[in-house]
Amino acid sequence: MNAAPRAASPTTAAQVAQLTRPDEASWDRFVHAHPEGTFFHLAGWRTVLERAFGHRSYYLLAQDDAGVQGVLPLARVRSRLFGDALISTPFCVYGGAIATSEATRRALEDSAFDLAQSLGVDYLELRNRRRCRPELPSKDLYVTFRKQIHPDHEANLAAIPRKQRAMVRKGIGAGLGVELDDGVDRLYRVYSDSVRNLGTPVFSRRYLDVLREVFPKECEVQSITLAGTPVAAVLSFYFRDEVLPYYGGGTAQARDCYANDFMYWALMRRAAERGVRIFDYGRSKRDSGSFRFKTHWGFEPEPLHYEYFLVRARSMPDLSPNNPRYRALIGTWRRLPLWVTRVIGPPVARYLG
Repeated sequence: MNAAPRAASPTTAAQVAQLTRPDEASWDRFVHAHPEGTFFHLAGWRTVLERAFGHRSYYLLAQDDAGVQGVLPLARVRSRLFGDALISTPFCVYGGAIATSEATRRALEDSAFDLAQSLGVDYLELRNRRRCRPELPSKDLYVTFRKQIHPDHEANLAAIPRKQRAMVRKGIGAGLGVELDDGVDRLYRVYSDSVRNLGTPVFSRRYLDVLREVFPKECEVQSITLAGTPVAAVLSFYFRDEVLPYYGGGTAQARDCYANDFMYWALMRRAAERGVRIFDYGRSKRDSGSFRFKTHWGFEPEPLHYEYFLVRARSMPDLSPNNPRYRALIGTWRRLPLWVTRVIGPPVARYLG
């Protein structure tokens, strides 16, 4: 078991303790006000992770007499196949500690190191947007894509590189429709089909239901239809002046009618009408298909810094589909009937946070 790295910075007067229900509103006010706060730092994710997946959460809150000074959301994901990890935050792109001072942030991280050791996990993973602890091993496997959007639709369309803009126009010409959904039925049918074709286990439909219940104002589902039939769909998160298309996909027919390109253009229009100024295209692995798709939209990749405190593990985890260990499983999964993947996928996907 490795020794936890200790802060060489001044001590902080803020006390670190686990979040209680009465402090959730204060936690969220802090997240909304902090410049590094993200949708994935919100306290509601604790409810989502526990209700949808049964993962135990450890949300660390730093407070002093003036109120909340920092937060660090954590949850434990433990399985025989993929190991035992404490993550900030599972199923989320961003995480890590945010605080009013460097000393408080490090105090939160030190508490997380202690917690990881006391739980005896394999490792602690902090999903930071910037490098926070240079002494920890870090991966640069992932990047994110963020870009300002204009209130004017034509200005946004003109900002898309020519070839990709042509795909959007073809989607418009194909007669595709846009509908906002009250539920997740159509989204789940389309999304489960899409991820099966990628060789990825789909999570439970309950997860999407819980997201909508916990974040009723922040979650929005948009379906793209062709002659009344859904061919693509996306669930997006709204946070401050940002929109994050998070779970999206299309059927086999979507490619023929350019529904995926049209879907993101329709979302950009919708977001601009809601006053959104930042379009967050989300996380992708370097040099993957989704990476190239997003760069074709004119988005520049920004590196993500996932940092690891190794407890029982001797090296950083590798749960990437590019890992040869999983290559045969991915090929087999793609050949399974869709209904089978919807049955056996969720018990596997709950550990792929």
